[in-house]
Amino acid sequence: MTQTITPAKTTATETTTPRAAKAQGAIQSAVRIVVSFLFLCHGLQGFGFFGGVDGAGGAVELGSWPGWYGSVIEVVGAALVLVGLFTRPVAVLLSGVMAYAYFTVHAPEGLLPLQNMGELSTLYCWIFLLIAAIGPGTFALDTLRRRR
Repeated sequence: MTQTITPAKTTATETTTPRAAKAQGAIQSAVRIVVSFLFLCHGLQGFGFFGGVDGAGGAVELGSWPGWYGSVIEVVGAALVLVGLFTRPVAVLLSGVMAYAYFTVHAPEGLLPLQNMGELSTLYCWIFLLIAAIGPGTFALDTLRRRR
């Protein structure tokens, strides 16, 4: 009498999970890199780059509050998030910077972001909060530091 052994059945979820997890980590990294690069450009506007704060190359006054300090925080924070170093705490800080910008600059001009030109501040605020919650993804210095 011969006994037939059938291989254990696997579900689609079991076979695709590692691939999906790798893709998710790569996509998280791509979003983090693109968003932080755009935010870096936004921060550099405070120093007169990319048309400056007035569209004519104007920079915020050296040492002025909150413009100059905000620009410094944006540039340094964006660079750290871009390379994925100290991503979570820096992303929380940047989210707070954008919330502050929204409530002090945009909200007094109108109720909704569409009315007060605060869409960009709102989006950056929530995207950085999301990055802080989900992490930097696969391709980040934080991920390399964790593996050691």
